[in-house]
Amino acid sequence: MGKIKNIFAGLRIATIALTGTLAGCFGMGGPDEPSPSNIVTQAPPPVEQRVIGDGGTTIAMLLPISAGGSASGLAQSFENAATLALEEVNADNIRIVVSDTAGDADTARIAAENAVNSGAELLLGPVFAPAVAGAGDAARAASVPVIAFSTDASVAGRGVYLLSFLPRQDATRIISYASGQGLRSFAALVPDNGYGLVMEAAFREAVATAGGSVVAVERYAEGDAAAGAARLGQRGAFEAVFMPNGGNDPAAAARELRNGGNNARLLGSGQWGNREVLASPSLVGAWYPGPAPGGFEAFAQRYQAKFGSTPPRTASLVYDAALLANGLVGARGPGAFNPASLEARDGFLGVDGVFRLTANGLSERGLAVYEVTNGGGNRVISPAPTNFGNGG
Repeated sequence: MGKIKNIFAGLRIATIALTGTLAGCFGMGGPDEPSPSNIVTQAPPPVEQRVIGDGGTTIAMLLPISAGGSASGLAQSFENAATLALEEVNADNIRIVVSDTAGDADTARIAAENAVNSGAELLLGPVFAPAVAGAGDAARAASVPVIAFSTDASVAGRGVYLLSFLPRQDATRIISYASGQGLRSFAALVPDNGYGLVMEAAFREAVATAGGSVVAVERYAEGDAAAGAARLGQRGAFEAVFMPNGGNDPAAAARELRNGGNNARLLGSGQWGNREVLASPSLVGAWYPGPAPGGFEAFAQRYQAKFGSTPPRTASLVYDAALLANGLVGARGPGAFNPASLEARDGFLGVDGVFRLTANGLSERGLAVYEVTNGGGNRVISPAPTNFGNGG
């Protein structure tokens, strides 16, 4: 962990976190929300350019400021998180120029072009996949790296990194843990949408890697989780069932399975990390992955004290990205954002624990495994790793 300590020496970085009381605008490891289809698409009004920090290295932060609705609210919270990050460092090594993407690809591409032409050495954001694709094309042409916040792995690539709670990692962690506890036969109950397809593929890959077998996969329409669980229960015997969706789906499916006499171990995703899911008695004993407890709660308290509101769960990503950029410049000076620095094998320590960026543009995180307990609580049954071991 030497690189982590060197890069972030002197910075006030929280430890790690998962809290059920602070739900965000995105689910942990879930799809981008609000979806671009819900964003206002008319020509946005001019947005005054804002700057955070006064360091010598310029970076840009591309946010859906004028997109409207919850997207604009998310943009403000992300700007707040970056502001908090630079207020908590000993010295500003960077200045962050905040630019608008309106949540769409064309505006994001123009914003990225303007940013790199103005000397930005790194782009933070965009948030939504279409905007990441647009900005990424422009930034890649100028050899300027991007650290974006979408969960859509299809927009990642060389030089365009996703510092997000990526869905595939949830499946990998929870199936690996379940396999380590002796479970070998698995089923999955997934929503019949893009997120469900991603999680189904990740589930199948994780089971194969763990040496297990997939007995059945059942897809269900929105609001139809209980019926999907009833169908799944008739498709053979299995020791565990993976149900990644959040909201009301896990409880509805679990009740149906238990009422039908199915006692398979229930496995979830990071989207389970909130009171809405954990309050169901039918989920007691279920397992799900998430960051280790403590860090996000501490970050949220500081954010609340400064801005008077609760941050969305993903605000910690922006806080970490700002600290990462500031720390790299402080430690390495010019050229701090080269691939060797950004893709450090030892990774970095942030609010939600250890993370690292990979050459394919994705990120890896150290996740804990939780068990749902009586009364809507949880307990850690497998701690989050504190390093990536030998860089592997």
